[in-house]
Amino acid sequence: LSACAPVIMGGAMGGSVLVATDRRTPGTLLEDETIEIKGNARMRDEFGDRSRINVNSYNRQVLLTGQAKNEQDRARAEQLASRFENVKTVLNEIEIGIPASLTTRSKDALVSTKVRATLVDSRDLFANAFSVTTENGVVFLMGRVTAREAQSATDLVRTISGVRKVVRAFEIITEDELRRALPPAPAHTEPKKMN
Repeated sequence: LSACAPVIMGGAMGGSVLVATDRRTPGTLLEDETIEIKGNARMRDEFGDRSRINVNSYNRQVLLTGQAKNEQDRARAEQLASRFENVKTVLNEIEIGIPASLTTRSKDALVSTKVRATLVDSRDLFANAFSVTTENGVVFLMGRVTAREAQSATDLVRTISGVRKVVRAFEIITEDELRRALPPAPAHTEPKKMN
């Protein structure tokens, strides 16, 4: 048991940094992580290898992506997701078809990495405000953002090679709501002068 302590402490410390920069409350962040973990396990149990369905959650809005064998599986996945604890809404973007190949999934992972790097490099966007999911070249953007941030992020992501389409699933907040949600800036103090 004692051997696990550093891992747990390290995870908690890293998590506290993420929570401090995330626009969700710590409780909502935990709910989203729980929805994703339990949701993905439930989809694997329900569909096995015949369908590949991914569950992503941001501020208790669930995004379903991947491939379902048929319309019945697609509808069943949405039905299951709507019953997960703490879920507000479900956005079903599952395609009908065979599960994506490892090559396609690798390309999607690379696109997601490029999108996140572009958001980090942007001067007017806060990268941790966005959740990025890529499926077959389609980039899904989620987050609690202002209309200005939503448009800026969409315009940037559309320029990235490998992006076929951008789907926005934002919760739009006002600039005032954003100011209230951000932690207060540290007080600036003048350095003491030497006599």
